[in-house]
Amino acid sequence: MTEINREQDRTIAKIDQDLVASVVPELKQELQGIVDQGEDLAVDLQGVNIIDSKGIGLLIATHNSLQESNKSLEVLNPSEDVLNLFRSMRLDKHFSIS
Repeated sequence: MTEINREQDRTIAKIDQDLVASVVPELKQELQGIVDQGEDLAVDLQGVNIIDSKGIGLLIATHNSLQESNKSLEVLNPSEDVLNLFRSMRLDKHFSIS
């Protein structure tokens, strides 16, 4: 489901399917493992067309967990629809979107 790559000071998790309720439990475990390692995290959404409320909740919870240890979440390559959703929810004010 997720391709994990490590760069110098961060981990990149590339999600290759829609971020919806049916995939959130498994993805949550994967992301929690990264958070527990104490590294900055980038989530690449290039393969994501749809994000539902559970997916947004997962990103927010991951951001909050990382922030507790002074680490950051960056979202990479969101589709135009996903980017517009993030902006309408003002999530672009909480974590970096590239």
